[in-house]
Amino acid sequence: MSKPKILVARAVFPEVIARLEQHFDLQTNQNDDSWSKAELAERLSDKDGAFTTGGDRIDAEVLAQCPRLKICANMAVGYNNFDLDAMTAAGVLATNAPDVLTETTADFGFALLMATARRITESEHFLRAGQWTKWSYDMFAGSDIHGATLGILGMGRIGQGIAKRGAHGFGMKVIYHNRSRLDAALEAECKAGYVGKEELLRTADHLVLVLPYSAASHHTIGAAELALMKPTATLINIARGGIVDDAALAAALKTRRIAAAGLDVFEGEPAVHPDLLTVPNVVLTPHIASATVPTRLAMASLAADNLIAFFEGKPPLTPLNQPLQAIK
Repeated sequence: MSKPKILVARAVFPEVIARLEQHFDLQTNQNDDSWSKAELAERLSDKDGAFTTGGDRIDAEVLAQCPRLKICANMAVGYNNFDLDAMTAAGVLATNAPDVLTETTADFGFALLMATARRITESEHFLRAGQWTKWSYDMFAGSDIHGATLGILGMGRIGQGIAKRGAHGFGMKVIYHNRSRLDAALEAECKAGYVGKEELLRTADHLVLVLPYSAASHHTIGAAELALMKPTATLINIARGGIVDDAALAAALKTRRIAAAGLDVFEGEPAVHPDLLTVPNVVLTPHIASATVPTRLAMASLAADNLIAFFEGKPPLTPLNQPLQAIK
């Protein structure tokens, strides 16, 4: 019996490729070439399954060219690259890779917060340019983290991890806003208090965005929301590009409407809004919040686990939809 044909759309760990090769007839992309949507669809046209990352768009247009496709396993917790309605209608299972990156991403979110509040990137550029010639009392004076008010917009697992780091490690007052309020025991564990969105924006010294992207959350933070924030506040986005209006944020940073921002995600990434590259009071990183070797390996392994389980007739570990058809 022939093995199912699987496309691995991006370069991944060799040991994950070796494991997948035991189960599947693979087409890989270990050169990590960037494919257009049309090129991706062409390569998927005769495949039974796909190992994807967050940049591989699977929608009705692609699915129409892939009659054999049964499953797409995303090596990411986010899945805005998937049109779940179209996949469900086409009988294609979608899976993601949650949980295994929670603590690593929360670590990075706090690191980005600290770098932003303490102006680390800005001061390093100053030093490297040879501009440091003397000490001064206000040289790159930033804002305190300990004892400050930490605001979290989106209180899933990663948001809870950031809350615990702030409350337990830095003695911060933690407030949050979420679509649904946490239960009392979990709030107590996180030492976090629920507030309305406007109060969150007005009160937070450091605001961290950890909400999922959807059409409803597009530009959740725009000019109007930035205008509500303290002029001394910092904004951290480790969620998804598109949640923040990057043009409005760049304008707010330029006029010092808020003090600083730390961004790991961007609208239209890997492109970055050019105005963000001209302001000094922003820390920019290339979507690396989950980027440790153990965590990325765990993400890739979970995507592989989902593919293997599915084609062995077992329930997938982390399904995102319930396709109308079983295995074709």
